[in-house]
Amino acid sequence: MPCDVAALCVDALDPERLARFWSVVLGGAVVPDPEGGSFLDPADDPGFRLRFVPTTVPGSGRNRIHLDLTSTSQEDQDAIVARALAAGGRPFDVGQLPEERHMVLADPEGNEFCVIEPENRFLAGCGPIGALSGDGSQAAGYFWRDALGWPLVWGEGTETAVQSPAGGPKFTWGGDPVEPKRGRNRWRLDLRARGDRRAELDRLLALGARADGSDLLDPSGNEFRLL
Repeated sequence: MPCDVAALCVDALDPERLARFWSVVLGGAVVPDPEGGSFLDPADDPGFRLRFVPTTVPGSGRNRIHLDLTSTSQEDQDAIVARALAAGGRPFDVGQLPEERHMVLADPEGNEFCVIEPENRFLAGCGPIGALSGDGSQAAGYFWRDALGWPLVWGEGTETAVQSPAGGPKFTWGGDPVEPKRGRNRWRLDLRARGDRRAELDRLLALGARADGSDLLDPSGNEFRLL
């Protein structure tokens, strides 16, 4: 039985501050996490919460996973960027070309995200969070298709994308990671088993997951947890 996405976890040196930043960008209420840190329930429900987890380890290099935010017009794209900059974000250079119209920013702890141009057809129909975009092989994309029970909505070369039948963000995997992995991913998923956890764990391992301490790893080495 496929499992559900419970939260997108984000390691944070200052969880409350980072949650407040994303609340300004996405809307929604920040609430304390009983286990430490903060939760954000975005104003437009993407089907999961953002969970900001305390860490003492600063980020190192670019993240393997980031958010792509949608916009409905040029004015809306400009407004999202302005909100983010006013709340403590900054422009981030990933080598984007001058003719590319998406904006790449970083949050106050250096986590990259994109504000996508309004005419982007791939994210048409998605909410404010258009995609969770990650580095991952074709095998990783197929793993997430089967783990979540979501259909494949894009598959070309090594690129894959899945999306819940109910809509919401696409989970996209852009191919084999370009850069070597530097420690544990700062952004990772928490999944929730719908039935027996042990049976679900066995199913995920059979699909290609690997155990790594308290984490599981997808076929490209991206951490996630099964609650």
